[in-house]
Amino acid sequence: MNTIQMGKELLTPSKVVCIGRNYVEHIEELGNEMPEDMVIFNKPNSAVTDTLRAFRPDTRFEGELCLLIRSGEIAGIGFGLDLTHAEIQNRLKAKGLPWERAKAFDGAAVLSHFVPFEGKLEDLRFELYHNGKLAQHASYDLMIYKPQKMLREIQSFMTLEDGDIIMTGTPKGVSTYERSDRFIATVYEGEREIVQAEWICQ
Repeated sequence: MNTIQMGKELLTPSKVVCIGRNYVEHIEELGNEMPEDMVIFNKPNSAVTDTLRAFRPDTRFEGELCLLIRSGEIAGIGFGLDLTHAEIQNRLKAKGLPWERAKAFDGAAVLSHFVPFEGKLEDLRFELYHNGKLAQHASYDLMIYKPQKMLREIQSFMTLEDGDIIMTGTPKGVSTYERSDRFIATVYEGEREIVQAEWICQ
């Protein structure tokens, strides 16, 4: 089973629960419809990794603020890259079929370490640099669905085990990437840096 780290602890998420279409400008950049309800899908434990790998040429990175769950509450903050095989996803969506082949493959949830968090969720924001250029940035205010709303909605029909992760959706700026590309992600609480992660694609 794949693990993640929070402080000195190693935790084993049973799943990663992903929120889709949570930023208006990202919905617009992909030409999607505004959802009437929260879009939710899962990635299995086998998708969890701390290593960014090269896959198909159409594989897209989507930077996301991530929440670690313990005792049914938000206990930690991290950052993740939700990887998507874009052509496969578009083909499946056009046929009204599930997305697992495009979203839940091994290595599709690239996660940073996590830090315990008891601060104000409203103060969270992140920046993601791709090969030295700012590719994505977002804040709590830009989310359509806020973290506590996500938590309540997921728990209305699904049990969140200790160590499970919620990926909160991606803002505009998603793109494909190549081997040796470098990513640096930073999560801030206000002006204070609380998480930084770096990946070089293998």
